[in-house]
Amino acid sequence: MDLWFGLITGVLFGVLLQRCEVIRYDRQLGALRLRDMTIVKFMLSTVVVGMIGVHLLLDLGLVKLSVKAAVLGGVIPGGLIFGLGWGLAGYCPGTAAGALGEGRLDALWAILGMLVGAGLYAEAYPALKAGLLTWGDYGKITLPQVLGLNHWPIIAVITLGALLLFRWFEKKGL
Repeated sequence: MDLWFGLITGVLFGVLLQRCEVIRYDRQLGALRLRDMTIVKFMLSTVVVGMIGVHLLLDLGLVKLSVKAAVLGGVIPGGLIFGLGWGLAGYCPGTAAGALGEGRLDALWAILGMLVGAGLYAEAYPALKAGLLTWGDYGKITLPQVLGLNHWPIIAVITLGALLLFRWFEKKGL
C-alpha cells in the first residue's frame, strides 16, 4: 500500500509541477538567472506545506521522523554537483521527469546524466565513505534541537519569512 501511496503522490506532484509551469525551460532559465522566481516560490511553498504537515502528523503520533545526519562533506559537494547538473541540463530530477512526461525528449539527457552520476557515486562510495563523507559530521540534528526550541515557533518564523519573500518577489515582478 505504501508503494501505491508513493506512486499516487508522485503523480500528483508531477501534475502540480506541470500546472505551475515549473518544468518549462524558460522558467528554469529564469530561476537560474534569478529573474523568474516561479520555481523558488513553488519549492518554498512545498517545503512550508510539507514542514507543517509532517510536524502536525508527528505531534499527533501518526509518524516518526527519520533524520539524516548533517554531513557537510556530502551536502556541499552534492549541492554543487546538483547545481552544475541543473545549470547544464536545464532540469532538476523532478522537472526532468515531468518534461519527459510532457514528451520533451531533451529531458532524456538530464535523466541519463542523473543515472550516470548515480552510478559513479555508487562506484566511488566505498572510498568516499571513509573520507569525504566523514568531514563536518554533526550527527542527526534538527534546527529546533540546535536552537533548543519547540518546532512550531520555528515553523511560524519560516512560514512568515516565506510569505514576506513571496510578497517581495511580487513587488519586483519576479
